[in-house]
Amino acid sequence: MNQAVENALPELVELRIPSRAEWVALARLAAATVANRLRFSIEEIEDVKLAVAEACTAVIQHEGHGEFIVLTCEALEDALRVRVRDSGRHGVHAAEQPRMNFEEARIAGLGIFLIRTLMDEVSYDVHPQHGTDLLMVKRLSGS
Repeated sequence: MNQAVENALPELVELRIPSRAEWVALARLAAATVANRLRFSIEEIEDVKLAVAEACTAVIQHEGHGEFIVLTCEALEDALRVRVRDSGRHGVHAAEQPRMNFEEARIAGLGIFLIRTLMDEVSYDVHPQHGTDLLMVKRLSGS
């Protein structure tokens, strides 16, 4: 890693995209760009891209997704922290909906299993009023 990047850590990049499948590629690219600024291998960057794509797809396919997704990528000294959030369900009946866990909410193929396999830490909350909030951490090898 170059000296300018080391001196700038931690760095935070936030991207707000429409909650539609055609925008997932941009989220993947943003996460890969931040991961590339760290010392991740190509394989680890591919893992991050796939985890971000799965997270975004799960949020989009979740019945209560909002109008947009916010992707936050934070380059730490020894890790990459990625958060995928949506704006939640709109409408009067949102408060009446029961809370769901992510396994129940995901429809995106391997979903949370794949994300947990690719990333070092994963936590999430799915709430009909507040939306989905998925936090993933990928640590640098040897950290």
